[in-house]
Parts: sequence; C-alpha cells; structure tokens
Amino acid sequence: MHKLYLLSIFLIVSCGGSGTSSSVENSSNNNTNNNSNSLSETCQQQQINFKRCDFKHKGLDRYYLIQSPHPEATGQSSVIFNLHGYGSNALAQMEYTGLNNYTNTKENNFILIHPQGAPLNTTLTSSASHWNSGAWTIGSTVDDVDFIDTIIKLISQKYDINMNRIYSTGMSNGGFMSYHLACNLSSKIAAVASVTGSMSKQTFESCNSVHPTAILQIHGTIDGTVPYDGNSTLGMEPIEKVMTLWQEYNSCSVDPTIMVANFFDKGTSVEHWQYTNCLNNTQVELYKVDGMWHTWPQEDRFGISASQTIWNFFNTYDINGKIE
Repeated sequence: MHKLYLLSIFLIVSCGGSGTSSSVENSSNNNTNNNSNSLSETCQQQQINFKRCDFKHKGLDRYYLIQSPHPEATGQSSVIFNLHGYGSNALAQMEYTGLNNYTNTKENNFILIHPQGAPLNTTLTSSASHWNSGAWTIGSTVDDVDFIDTIIKLISQKYDINMNRIYSTGMSNGGFMSYHLACNLSSKIAAVASVTGSMSKQTFESCNSVHPTAILQIHGTIDGTVPYDGNSTLGMEPIEKVMTLWQEYNSCSVDPTIMVANFFDKGTSVEHWQYTNCLNNTQVELYKVDGMWHTWPQEDRFGISASQTIWNFFNTYDINGKIE
C-alpha cells in the first residue's frame, strides 16, 4: 500500500514541466568578503536571467538556481526560496510557478532561489528528489535545514541581503519543507507560504519558531496526494489543524474571518480564512479552493493565482511582523 501511494505522490507532484538549460559562462565564486569562514561554490550561467550554483554539502553534491536582483534595483535585496515538490526539480518549479515574473523587475529588489532536493533512498522509494521534512521522507538523513541555511550564507557573501526579509514557499513536499524551515530556521525565515503542502507529524510536534510567523496556505478540497483532512498513515497533518497551530502560536483571534468568492463559470469557489489580531500584526491565512486537486492554481482555472497571492503576502510581512 505504501509503495503504491508513494508512487502516486511521485507521479503527481513531479508535474510542472521540465526545461533545458545551456551553459553560457562559467564563474567560480571564491567569496572573500573578509569572512575567515568563507564558503566556496561554482556558478554557471544557465539562461540570461539565472545561474546554477553547485557546492558540496555534508558529503553530497548540491545545487540551486538563482535569479539575481535586477541590475537597476537599488538597496538591500529580499530573498524568496521556491521549493519543488517530491520527485520534481528546481528548473521545473521555476517554470511551473512563474514567480520570476514578479521578482525580476527594477522596482522589486528580490533574489529568487530554486534549490534542488537530494535523492531519497529508502525501502519505499528509489532516488526521488525530496526535502527531508518528515512524513514519508522520515527515512532520510539529509540535513536540508542546514542546506538552506548554507545557501543564505553563500548569497550573503555576494549580495547585500535584507536579513529581515527571507521567505520560503513551495509545492507539496516543498510546502512541507517551508513549514519545517519556519519551525527550525525561524531566526532567518520571515514568513512562509505552502501550496498543496502541509506539516508532517514530526514537524508539527516539534515546532519551535522563535518569533510570530506570517503563514499562508493554499489547498484544494479534492487533493488526493496531500489530503485536506490529512493522512495519518503517512504522517500528514490536516490543513485546519495546521492553521490552528499557527493561530495559537501567533496568539491570533480564535475564530477566523471567512470570505467566500464564487466562480460559477469555473465551477469552483474559494474560501479565504484570515486569523487576525495576531502578535506583531502577523496573520495566518488559508485559501480553501473547492474542487481543486494537487496543483499550483492559476486564476483562469480556479479564480486564484497562487503566485500573485504569495507575492502580495510576502510583500506585507518581514521577520518583525507586518511591514508598516
């Protein structure tokens, strides 16, 4: 049963297309910004607007794709991590979500990073790329929290980073990992947004965020891979239980404000749950999409654009709460 179910996760979550890349130029980043503990990586231009950076992390060959700030952007750069789903890859996530269309302007001084998950080798899976966030990845020994932290250190050696504005979002397993970062790297993560992901039982029970954290969840009611009501066998928490955890942690009002938008032409509706009056003026938000399966929603199909919603959300909060 588990093997079959995990196979379905691989097939569904790995959607989002693939892409081709060509190496245009090579550069070695031997970063030396007066840091005696300088880290080393090698970066290659892939397309006109992003590079691939490789480095060794705890014995594994790891890499990430990075879209640098627009050349005309000024001041400190904010950072968004966009994490792919189980069995998918960094380039597919970039093309699937289109967040680069929001960040790559001179008005928006953002660095967009698509890290690549490591292979998962357990008795249930065979070399599928993953994020070690518990649930079905519990057999993993990969330290993905430190991997993300190391990327933050690497880019800080090259760019002037606004350390109060580092965010994580992701699809499915990438959403699970975003919550995992909110709990285990919270000193550096300002806010998270999960699309079709949830919290694993392990993350849920051990969460130890050090600050009130703005939370956004987008989920469909007929998601068969990460069910809205959870999957106790695989250690996936119900979505509303996750919202309650963060409502309590952020000391928000107990009852959310719920607004419903009906899209009769699309055969769907979207419930927008908002837990307000939270510490530091943060919010916990849920978009519950009726009839939506395991996908990154687009406005023309479901009445909500996940990328636009996430973009607006991240521009509202930093690590200290609502940006005034």
